[in-house]
Amino acid sequence: MVGLYINPPDNSVVLSADEKSQIQALDRTQPSLPMKKGRAATMTHDYKRNGTTTLFVALNILTGMVIGSCMERHRHVEWLKFLRLIDKNVDKGLEIHLIADNYATHKHPEVKAWLKKHPRFYMHFTPTSSSWLNLIERWFRDITTKRIRRGTFPSVSDLISAINSYIEINNETPTPFMWTKTADEIIEKVKRGRVALEKARII
Repeated sequence: MVGLYINPPDNSVVLSADEKSQIQALDRTQPSLPMKKGRAATMTHDYKRNGTTTLFVALNILTGMVIGSCMERHRHVEWLKFLRLIDKNVDKGLEIHLIADNYATHKHPEVKAWLKKHPRFYMHFTPTSSSWLNLIERWFRDITTKRIRRGTFPSVSDLISAINSYIEINNETPTPFMWTKTADEIIEKVKRGRVALEKARII
């Protein structure tokens, strides 16, 4: 996986993918007040819940562009729909190396059967307790802090519109994330995480 990030294979695209589930469409009970001299922007802590959506995203690790889609749920059925969307949007002449976590949905028998019929897809699963290895988590942090967390959404459709708008803006001027650690440093961190997990299980 580290090799995919640092030295992607020729004639291929490497996509970091995952779903961000249960994104809430929250409508604040009172309007927020903008920032002004001597006072930070304010926001009420009480809100009204107006439903949820699940965002599926695949991040091109070389270009920073994303393929995204909002769906009602996050079962293997929706994951299959997203795989088809990826297949449709990636040049047919390229192999697809897809990085994802070990969520059972990603390994469902119907998903495996679909992948078998689409041999240009290669799945790469992050090690246990190493979700930070999946670059899409970094992109999820950005959309959460820049668009979702401080937003006001009277309905799920308003939330989805805001998410789609963010994706469009991202793809107009995409910026890839850059690894600042060496391959050895990354692998060592994964090993430390596994040791800590084993100790926690023993305790």
